[in-house]
Parts: sequence; structure tokens; C-alpha cells
Amino acid sequence: MKPIKSRLFIRSSYYEQKIPNSLQSIYLRQGTTERLHEALANLPESYSFIVYDGYRPLQVQQFLFDQVQQEIALVNPSWSEEQVQKETLKYVAYPSIEKGYPAPHLTGGAIDLTLGDSEGNPLDLGTDFDETNAKSATAYFEEHADENPEAVKNRRMLFNCMTYAGFENYSEEWWHYDFGNVTWARRAHEPTAFYGAIIATIEKNELKGYRYK
Repeated sequence: MKPIKSRLFIRSSYYEQKIPNSLQSIYLRQGTTERLHEALANLPESYSFIVYDGYRPLQVQQFLFDQVQQEIALVNPSWSEEQVQKETLKYVAYPSIEKGYPAPHLTGGAIDLTLGDSEGNPLDLGTDFDETNAKSATAYFEEHADENPEAVKNRRMLFNCMTYAGFENYSEEWWHYDFGNVTWARRAHEPTAFYGAIIATIEKNELKGYRYK
């Protein structure tokens, strides 16, 4: 088997998109990192993981929430504010740092990733990362397998490797997995979460300091 590090590629999506206060590097909690490496060890050696996002500062979460909400409202001009927000929440969590329900990425316990080939080129999983439509749901191609058999195979591989390592998937996004946060605890039927929100100090897209909420 190839060394793990040679099959783990980091591409900070929001930094590449030049979103304000995005981080050039990707940060995860230690337990989340350990399970990511466990998942990678179970991945066939001709495949890789490409990580797009991990810990997400509050400012970035707010930016993404506002952006998606505006896009949905524009595409659906007849919808009420309540309908727009409900649809928005399918694809981006409310930018909360409250102890009872912090946004998953604010905890460092959420990760967005896809499968790649041995050179780190993304494979076909049916939609782009962060695409906001019904096909982004993890099980979509299980119910529409004839549309894209390759996506069925690749989504199954990603799902099986990640969940076997202890992650929980968010059903509306094939790329999103949680460990240790409130979202994970609820889906895994765990009594408590390990990880709460983290408040970051950011300078020139680098993490300069942080504190736990």
C-alpha cells in the first residue's frame, strides 16, 4: 500500500475562491484527523482523498450562509423568506456558535472531501462539491443508478470508508462528514458531543490564534 500521506491531497476550496477570512490551510480536531487517516488506510491504494474544508471560521460560515440564501432567493423569486431559509439550511448551517448547536464546521469536527485518483485528480461523484441541488444528496444515485453508475460506485466507496472509521454523513451532501460535534452525536445516538465551537483570530488567511467557546 502507498504511504498514507501520498494519498491525501489538501485543496482549501474557500481560500481558492478568495472568500474573506478563509484559511489557506485546513485544520481539524485531533480525533477527526486520526479517523480521517483510518478511513484513508481502508481506501483502495489506487484512490486518494481530496480535502476541501475542515475548520471554518465564523466569518466564513456567515459569508457562505448569506451567499447561498441570496442564490436560492434569486432562483425562486416567489418563495417566502421562510421557504428560502429552509432550503438554505439544507446546504449550509446557520452561523451559530451556541453551545447547544454550533455550526458543524465551526467545531473542527466536520470535514468536506471527495475521492481522487492516485495523482489527486477528482473522480466523478455525480455533482461538484458544494452544488446545491437534489443530486447532491448522498443517496440520490442509489435511487437513480442508471443516471451515473460511476457516481454510485464512488459515493459508496467514500461513504463506507468514512463511516467505518467512525464518521457520520450529512444526507443532503455526499461530501460532508462529522465526528465529535453535536451533529455527529445526534446521528450516532451518542449522549454528548466532544467538540464545541472554536473562535479564531485570522490574519492574511492564516490562523493566528483561537479559543474554545
